[in-house]
Amino acid sequence: MSTSVSDSLSGSYVYFLDDAEFHETDRPGFRRRVIDGQFVQLWFWRIRGGATGSVMHKHDETEQFGIICRGGLDFRIGDPESKERHVLAAGDVYHAPVATWHGDSVFLGDDEYGECWIIDVFSPPRADVAKHEVPAS
Repeated sequence: MSTSVSDSLSGSYVYFLDDAEFHETDRPGFRRRVIDGQFVQLWFWRIRGGATGSVMHKHDETEQFGIICRGGLDFRIGDPESKERHVLAAGDVYHAPVATWHGDSVFLGDDEYGECWIIDVFSPPRADVAKHEVPAS
């Protein structure tokens, strides 16, 4: 007897877009959902358009990719002294290798939800996140 994909994933599959699973952060207008794996971590952000509060920062032990799903991102990446800004739209991806400065972001809401949706992928998983919203199964 064969097992369907959904049966084989019981307990590990999550409905990624389930609004109730997003948690407010300490920054106004920022909600996120974190899903952990052994070697990779996904952060799905829903951020109110016009929100700010992402300061220039870097991750000394973690590589990061960001995928813009809705809305846009106006931010800086690279030399922390440079004032050059980059504007990304839905479908664009950024890469912040280990110890690469990035941030000083303004989030641009989309027409439907007024939000910017970003999936951040961290590898290895960030150790500084004390409480994970969705534990790995």
